[in-house]
Amino acid sequence: MTPVIALVGRPNVGKSTLFNQMTRSRDALVADFPGLTRDRKYGEGHSEERKFIVIDTGGLTGQEAGLDSEMARQSLQAIEEADIVLFLVDGRAGLTAGDEVIADHLRRSGKPAHLVVNKTDGQDPDVAAADFYKLGFESIFMIAAAHNRGIRSMLELLLPAPEDLDEQDRADRYPGIRIGIVGRPNVGKSTLVNRMLGEERVVVYDMPGTTRDSIYIPYERHGHQYTLIDTAGVRRRKNVRETVEKFSIIKTLQAIDDAHVVILVIDAREGLVDQDLHLIGFVLDAGRSLVIAVNKWDGMDPEDRAKVKEQVARRLDFLDYADKYYISALHGTGVGTMYDSVQACYESAMAKWPTNRLTAILEDAVAQHQPPMVHGRRIKLRYAHQGGSNPPIVVVHGNQVDSLPGAYKRYLENTFRKVLKVVGSPIRFEFRGGENPFAHKVDRLTPRQKVKKDNDIKKGRTVKKTRQKSVKR
Repeated sequence: MTPVIALVGRPNVGKSTLFNQMTRSRDALVADFPGLTRDRKYGEGHSEERKFIVIDTGGLTGQEAGLDSEMARQSLQAIEEADIVLFLVDGRAGLTAGDEVIADHLRRSGKPAHLVVNKTDGQDPDVAAADFYKLGFESIFMIAAAHNRGIRSMLELLLPAPEDLDEQDRADRYPGIRIGIVGRPNVGKSTLVNRMLGEERVVVYDMPGTTRDSIYIPYERHGHQYTLIDTAGVRRRKNVRETVEKFSIIKTLQAIDDAHVVILVIDAREGLVDQDLHLIGFVLDAGRSLVIAVNKWDGMDPEDRAKVKEQVARRLDFLDYADKYYISALHGTGVGTMYDSVQACYESAMAKWPTNRLTAILEDAVAQHQPPMVHGRRIKLRYAHQGGSNPPIVVVHGNQVDSLPGAYKRYLENTFRKVLKVVGSPIRFEFRGGENPFAHKVDRLTPRQKVKKDNDIKKGRTVKKTRQKSVKR
């Protein structure tokens, strides 16, 4: 599973700055996630080939009675969720009584905790960390989060080496297409799982929050192998009560990352809410294929159904490539037909395309609609090749690609999606600029010519450039 890192410490020691640096490669995830308190923020980060989830917490003063205030509880819950705890202190302010109280709690928690001395820029790091050795932490890291200094080396030491679990190993552990079932609590996820399995494999009660962890269920249907991942629901902050339910958010994010195809379940009786949109955002940021299942469709009158369809069409217009189903998980209406979309999504997400085909699509797209001019020069897009799967990645090489407008990138995405018939899966593009072909060119003057050229330059003479006359044939 993806490791989880929690950042704890007093206010203003640089936790949010470190969070932003660690999640810079996935800026879309750097935002408050509804369903959590305002003092906890979740994000996804990358360090080399290592991927992790990081939790930013509210500041602990160390003066809470028994560490029992609301802000302290949120930090303590983040500690319980985490695999690694980073305890940040301020290298400029030095050791405080609050730091000592937090350190004492971390020792008693039994979690792997590491001391991180921040704001060491402009001073000797060893001098800045001197006061903190008395806290008794075995590992101490000196960083300057604001300048992104020392973070990479710290993560290399803290994070385990990338798990030698390639797609074949995952296929052996979780056979077939992995389908993640996600959604808010009590929208019918477990009922849908049971209906898709055809048997009562998951406990279902008419009470939100029954599922406490992600459950992986391998099965076979019509000769095809699948693994269903049933996850606990993510509910709004004011409705989150039990600690164990809060922990399930991490499991949901990990299940999304582990799936090939995600089915997002929406309650038709409540309509599309902001929480559903945030979950969709997480699925898209993870690059997973998506199928929308609007559940509890049975018993609704035609007028209410029309309103729900209009709302889904209007608010999910950016997901025109994702199939949408209006189902009743309780009675099985429309459930079986979703397997066609799941199969199509999987094939699109795992497809392999030859370079010559992708380049031909690129050339046709450019011929039909050329990139714009930048500084009097036309942006050149030369060739394309595939850079990965799940989600499919198309790497485009050319000149001035950093100046390519977002509208043109969307045009390329829509063109490739249409030609390649990609269903349900996002397509990611990487644009790489070409090197100057003359940058490495060796000066071909003879030694005598070089001496003459240098003397001419010293004497202020103008070096004439010879041009070859074009020969007409």
